[in-house]
This record gives sequence, C-alpha cells and structure tokens, in this order.
Amino acid sequence: MEENSTPTPQPEVIDLRAITHKIIKNRKLFYKTLSIAFVLSCIYILGVPRTYDTKAMLAPEVDNSLSGGTIGSIAASFGLDLGDMQTSDAITPLLYPDLMEDNAFVTSMFGIKVRSKDGEINTTYYDYLKTKQKQNIWLMPIIWLKELFKSDDDTAGTGSSQFDPYQLSKKDDEIAKSIRSNIKLSIDKKTGEITISTKAQDPLICKIISDSVRARLQDFITDYRTNKARIDYEYYKKLALEAKNEYEKTRQRYASMSDANTKIALRSVELKLEDMENDMQLKFNAYTTLSTQLQAAKAKVQERTPAFTIIQGAAVPIKPTGPKRMLFVLGMMFLTFFGTAFYLVRKDLHFSF
Repeated sequence: MEENSTPTPQPEVIDLRAITHKIIKNRKLFYKTLSIAFVLSCIYILGVPRTYDTKAMLAPEVDNSLSGGTIGSIAASFGLDLGDMQTSDAITPLLYPDLMEDNAFVTSMFGIKVRSKDGEINTTYYDYLKTKQKQNIWLMPIIWLKELFKSDDDTAGTGSSQFDPYQLSKKDDEIAKSIRSNIKLSIDKKTGEITISTKAQDPLICKIISDSVRARLQDFITDYRTNKARIDYEYYKKLALEAKNEYEKTRQRYASMSDANTKIALRSVELKLEDMENDMQLKFNAYTTLSTQLQAAKAKVQERTPAFTIIQGAAVPIKPTGPKRMLFVLGMMFLTFFGTAFYLVRKDLHFSF
C-alpha cells in the first residue's frame, strides 16, 4: 500500500542581487528623495534654538559617626555603605536632588539676576524664561494660537505681593516646569558628590544659573543642618539677656539700699542688705551659667555648619551642546534612504499592501 506524502514547503529566499540591482537601477529616485530630505532637515533644524550646558560638582560634609572606622570598613567589605543608612539628619544627601520637586525651592530662583554674554539681556531669570527665550520658528503658529486664547489668569505673574509658591498661576507653573527641565541635580551614591547640570540658550546665563543653584543648595543644607542649633542659640540668648537684666536691676537696688543706709547700724538693715547681696549673687551666678551655655550654643552652630568642597566649578560653555544639527541631518537622510529602499523592494520582500 502506497503512502501519500505531502511535499515539504521550501523557505522563501530573498534575492539580494535582485534587490541591489533594483536599488541601483532607481538611483535617480534616491538622488531626489535624499536631496529633499537634506534641504528640509536643514531648514527645520536651523529654526530650532541652540542651547548650552554646563555643570558644577559639589561635595558637602556629611555628619556620620558610623561610616568610618572599623565598622565602616567591615560593612564596605560586604558591599554596604553605612553613610547612606546611618546619619543624624532626617534629610540625607540622597534626597537633595528631590529639592527640585519643591515649588518653594524652584520659585526662589525666579528673582535670580541674569545677563547674556553679549550684554543685550539683563533681567531676572523669571523674565528671561517668560519673554527672552528664542522659540522654534516652526512652532510659532501653535504658540500664537495659545497666546490668542490665553485667559487673564494664565498670564498672571509674580507681581502679587502675596506670592504663594504652592498656589501658582498657570504661567508661573509653566515657568517652574521650564526651570525643572533646565536644571538637574544628581548625586553619586558612592562618593556623595552632587552634580548640578544647567541648560540655557546663552552660555553666560547658563553659568550664572549654575552658580546660583549651587549657592541656594549650600544655603538650604546649611540652614537645615544648623536649624536646631540656631533655635537653641536664640533660646539661650533670650534667657541670658533676661538674666542679665534681672542681675542689673538687683545690683542697682542693692547699691541704692547700701548708699541710703551707710551711717545706719541697725541689725534689720544689715540683714536686709545681706539678703539683697545673696539675691544679687544668685542672679549673677544664673547669668554666668546662661552666658556659658550661650557660648556653647554659639559654638554648636559653628560645629553644625557644614563645609563644602567645590570639586568642579561651573564654566562658561564655549560650544553649544544642542541640537546636534549634523547628526540630525545625517539621521534624517539615513531614514530617507532606507524608507526609499523599502518602498522599492517591498514586493521582493513579500509584503502585501
């Protein structure tokens, strides 16, 4: 009995020679499409404003009692960093980059004074982002339509004397988002180095913003680290002042009483003068003790004030970093070439359209 055998389907083979021949045969089409792609991509990318980038690196002092010494060395041998886990601060350096999410920190940059390298711009960072930015000319129709239908509430700025960073107008919120996109904070978990990266359409403004962010970050860290010590210092300062006033008043009463009874030898007067002298001595001792505590609190403020090391200062960038015009044009021509080639050989690749 004969068995019916079905033929095994053969895999379809793509003829690369035929495809190459077809591409060479239609090379004139490539000349046209690539020329069009080159011209259009150049026109488009020339309308996109150029930007400059710079960065600064900062190493803040970290109060850590367990990260060093024998315990720290043993932990490091197991791949653990006690510096990230044990600290007397509620806000560790790892959380510093999250400051850019806080409206109060971001809006504090609205008033930064900036000036352009050519001297034509000299205003605040807020006004620079709001009115001095070069726009993509191809997006101008969309921007014009947005401005046309913008309400009065959308255009409200920071002119109000009761500015609330947590209740921003739509325009102020857009400016804050623009600042967040132009400024990036990052931290190296191993070394604790904080990197501040800034972007702007002018190289000098880029550096000014980087320096201002670094100063604000240092002030924030210093204020946070010394907050408790400064509160204690103000408290002891108030107590020491009150104790000094009480001592001065008691001493004046004692001096007046003593002068008024110089020639009187009554026992009752002597006892009263002794009581006043003892009271004056107690108040003097209290004032001395509080003065000592005040000096200790003042020293504590200095002790808690962190030291900062600027590893890399922000420099005025020489060359723009974006957009990459040559790469963009080459990329568009690359896509155009493969798109045209795919259009020519789509039937040879057994695609159905």
